[in-house]
Amino acid sequence: MKEASSKQGPPSQSARPGRVATLARKTKETEIRVRLDLDGSGQYRVQTGIAFFDHMLESFARHGLFDLELDAKGDLSVDLHHTVEDVGISLGQAFREALGSAVGIRRFGACLLPMAEAKVEVAVDVSNRPYLVYQLELENDRIGSFDASLTEDFMYAFSQSAGLDLHIEKRYGKSPHHCVEAAFKGVARALREAVAIDPRETGLPTVKGAL
Repeated sequence: MKEASSKQGPPSQSARPGRVATLARKTKETEIRVRLDLDGSGQYRVQTGIAFFDHMLESFARHGLFDLELDAKGDLSVDLHHTVEDVGISLGQAFREALGSAVGIRRFGACLLPMAEAKVEVAVDVSNRPYLVYQLELENDRIGSFDASLTEDFMYAFSQSAGLDLHIEKRYGKSPHHCVEAAFKGVARALREAVAIDPRETGLPTVKGAL
């Protein structure tokens, strides 16, 4: 029998324990259940009662190659804000839990994403030191019945709960739909890069000893 080498790098992504989280969050305003697999294939089942927001979360899963199941019931008759914000909190918590120890991840990710006439730049540091820079000024705040300004509320809640230093900047663009969708897809692609396992990384990508 051939002896195994005593020097081993980080396990391959396929050999790692599943980076999956399932959680539930219930308040007087919302009830949310989410399951997130960071090493999925972009499968999704999303239902929040907000059609455009569902579309954005589906795009997030598909372009991040995350498997996402998310059901949210909120007081939509009052406003969309509670549901959008609480989904951001819940998804961020699931992301952080699924990430586990974060050993072996690339940590940083970036994406410059075009969509029709719009271009949005996203950069992320999975640092556990949350911060949001959001520069996505829009010519108007309506995308059908969706208030596009809620995108910032979602990104803030998500970045805070997930422990992300997240920067989103619109380079240019006119259509609010294109700008917001480019932001969601850009965040997904940047995170896909950041949480990928680096075969050369043998520990945590930091000199501090902890993320």
